[in-house]
Amino acid sequence: MPSRDIVEAFAQRLEAGDFIGAIEQFYTPDAATYENNAAPTVGRDKLVAKERAVLAASREVRATRIGPSMIEGDYVATRWSFSFTNAEGTVRTLDEIVWQTWQADKLVEERFFYDPKQLGS
Repeated sequence: MPSRDIVEAFAQRLEAGDFIGAIEQFYTPDAATYENNAAPTVGRDKLVAKERAVLAASREVRATRIGPSMIEGDYVATRWSFSFTNAEGTVRTLDEIVWQTWQADKLVEERFFYDPKQLGS
C-alpha cells in the first residue's frame, strides 16, 4: 500500500512536468499501463519511450490534478486534466480518471479512462 506522502510526491512530479522522472522513480520494471481498453504497454523502459514520444510530439504538456487522490489499500484513483499544446499552438485538453495498483511504494499497473473524442482528430 502506498503512503499518502508517496502518492503526493508522484502527483507533484507530474504537475511539475517531470513525466519521465515520475515513471523512472515510481514504476516497477515490469509495470503495465492501459489506455482505456487497449492492449497494455508493459515494461518501464517501454513506458519511458512512449512518454518521450508524446512529449516530442507536443510543444508543452501540462498536468493538473482535479481534487485529491483516493487511496484504498493498494489502489489509488485520481482525476487529471492534461493539456497538450502542439507545434502550431493548438491546445487540446484531456480529462481522465486514472486507476492505479501499487505494491508498497511502486506502481505496478495503471489504467487510464477517458473519452478519446476529447483529443479530436
